[in-house]
Amino acid sequence: MVIRPWAYAIWEHLQAALDERIKATGARNAYFPLLIPESYLRREAEHVEGFSPELAVVTHGGGKQLEEAAVVRPTSETVVNGSFSRWISSYRDLPLLLNQWANVVRWELRPRLFLRTSEFLWQEGHTAHATREDARAYALRILDEVYTAVMVEDLAIPVFRGRKTERERFAGATTSWSCEGIMRDGRALQMGTSHELGQGFARAFGTQFTDRDGARRHVWQTSWGVSTRLLGAMIMVHGDDAGLRVPPRLAPTQVVVFVARAGEGVSESAGALVDELRARGVRAEFDDCTEVSTGRRIVDWELRGVPVRVELGPRDLSSGQATVARRARADKQAVALSEVSEKVPKMLDADQAELLAQASVLRDRLTHTADSEVEAADIARRGVARVRWSALGPAGEDRLLASGFSVRCLSQPDGPVEDLDRPEVEALVARRTDDRGDEKRHALFPERD
Repeated sequence: MVIRPWAYAIWEHLQAALDERIKATGARNAYFPLLIPESYLRREAEHVEGFSPELAVVTHGGGKQLEEAAVVRPTSETVVNGSFSRWISSYRDLPLLLNQWANVVRWELRPRLFLRTSEFLWQEGHTAHATREDARAYALRILDEVYTAVMVEDLAIPVFRGRKTERERFAGATTSWSCEGIMRDGRALQMGTSHELGQGFARAFGTQFTDRDGARRHVWQTSWGVSTRLLGAMIMVHGDDAGLRVPPRLAPTQVVVFVARAGEGVSESAGALVDELRARGVRAEFDDCTEVSTGRRIVDWELRGVPVRVELGPRDLSSGQATVARRARADKQAVALSEVSEKVPKMLDADQAELLAQASVLRDRLTHTADSEVEAADIARRGVARVRWSALGPAGEDRLLASGFSVRCLSQPDGPVEDLDRPEVEALVARRTDDRGDEKRHALFPERD
């Protein structure tokens, strides 16, 4: 996947928003190797079994066959634990909270741009804690304070939060939590996950600490991540027939000042307006390429999803006004030229909220309550069904999956799921946007095939 400058700039703003919130939880950034010894993956049986069909393996290096093959990083739990086992010795070393910004490789059968590519960019957090309760609290804190906050406040996408079923649980985790977005076509997209790893990796790698009483104990761990899939979510939720609509907080260019026709001091006035906007903290760009037709240039800016376009021509200048086009609302209005730099920042805030409101209306329109497995399947053909988990259970989940639907997560009205036996627990049922396909894939390790 080649990410061109405009898309990468959106990713940089999204990355900055995530990074700030991650650091606010106490985590710090680090970096771990791209190539992981094959033996590391073998140490946690469920983990390697879950990932082996997707692994890219390096068998030769430096012109000769390697004594031990290396796996190109699909995720870093194993290599991180190789370091944690050396770094942690006492309760004073805990909690250890690390995050990594990196690329990973997962050999996909059917790549889909931004959603399932063989290589993608992401952040992956890895933490170690003294108690299970502390690990769970931190995993849920990441889900709420980092992922949900960025998705709602920056991406302007409302999400369902909940616990993944055993079938959908991350390989090697004890519990997986997720944020699920609903796309315009009524399908669901897993936008971010946070996992409780229990002590499985700690036992496999001998990651132990001495507690306050002098006893040796294994740490409790979490891992969590989001990726460039979020760009795909932004496109599918906010895009329209005219192209992208980028939320103002993430737009590389928030405002383009557009010279519709040069002459009579228009370019000079437009340039001064750009300076005023930038002085107010607005990411503004100047477009005075009048040798290209006005219509072509407008289409180009709309395709890229720039939130606000300020148009200026000789007639606008003589009347002391500018035409302001707002991408989120698909409308235009005349604004006094002297007030543009003051009003535009407020427009950007309003349009950020407008995109979230539109996405929320869309999600609510596509989501309906079902009373049975049959009704849930019928609703999921065109949207999203919420049905009591007690009406489905694992057997019902298997039947839905065979029909092309999946249980995205389990939730309840008062927050994340703790007790799946509670009668109010609901299953979110939908078609998955990030479909992996059902073809059998050959595993890397023959003894586990």
